[in-house]
Amino acid sequence: MKKVIVLMIVIFLLSGCSSGSSYKGVVNVLNWTSYIPDNVIKDFEDEYNIKVNYGTYSSNEELLAKISSSKEGTYDVIFPSDYMVELLISKGLLQKIDKNKLSNSVNVDRTFLNQTYDMSNDYSLPFLSTIVVMAVNRNHLKDNISSYNDLLNEKYKNNIVLIDDQRIIIGMALLAKGYDMNDTNIYHLDEAKEWLLDLKDNVKAYDSDSPKTFFITEEADIGIMWHAEAEIAKEENPNIEIIYPSEGHAISTDNYTIVKGAKNINNAYLFINYLMRKEVALKITEEYPYISPLKITQKSKVSVDHVFSKGFYVKNIGLDIKNYDKLWADIK
Repeated sequence: MKKVIVLMIVIFLLSGCSSGSSYKGVVNVLNWTSYIPDNVIKDFEDEYNIKVNYGTYSSNEELLAKISSSKEGTYDVIFPSDYMVELLISKGLLQKIDKNKLSNSVNVDRTFLNQTYDMSNDYSLPFLSTIVVMAVNRNHLKDNISSYNDLLNEKYKNNIVLIDDQRIIIGMALLAKGYDMNDTNIYHLDEAKEWLLDLKDNVKAYDSDSPKTFFITEEADIGIMWHAEAEIAKEENPNIEIIYPSEGHAISTDNYTIVKGAKNINNAYLFINYLMRKEVALKITEEYPYISPLKITQKSKVSVDHVFSKGFYVKNIGLDIKNYDKLWADIK
């Protein structure tokens, strides 16, 4: 009799655990690292009883490689940056967005809409924006640093961390040489390559996942990084100064998009619409102080006007990307 009772208890517990952990559906998401807090994902799962299968990447090129090599239907929602949106559209890898299913899209500030990479926002809507800044630990360095060219000083050997992003870093070198950051002139790219080779001894690491860590641990004193990473580092170490380079800065806007052939369309729209709620956007930017395109009061200290007046978008350069790929391989 005792065995029967024990068996019944075990069956009850197992069935209870099964029902408690089951979901009525899934949504397969691929996004940048350190971008959406875990509690935001958990809240969505609890509210809709939809499991979020969440993967990450560290660059647009890594995203493209994952999407290109995966079977159709592997992913539902991805967050490509501006120029990558245009490239994915050209490759037929995105499907048009039905804005009628996104009631919270009315919260988007029109300043962020109708950009050159998707003029009518047929395939994308803005999620978060950022700019590339310099960060300097003033506890260790008192030098006047305002230009990318200041980074070439040999006294900074093995003391600089750069984000691991070929378009941003090659673009930085082009700006330092006085060219457009999307320049495809082969001779200008050669000059950018020489500039980056001159900088190489000063580079301690390439890190897009968490360049702030080098500042928090004081392993590096200068960084080229996303402004939100710099702001988080500054919260940990008030001696860090955030500098906007005199040559200008790269802008990057990451976007909600739905992958062509997505299997969980309705759940994809629910997920995107959820992230577009003002209160959810505030939770995201409180933890990761990027610039939300929604009409909310934000933690980030960067003004929208400054972003667009002093910045440059990375653009899709078509087949000329092969020259950037080769340059990047030679540098790293």
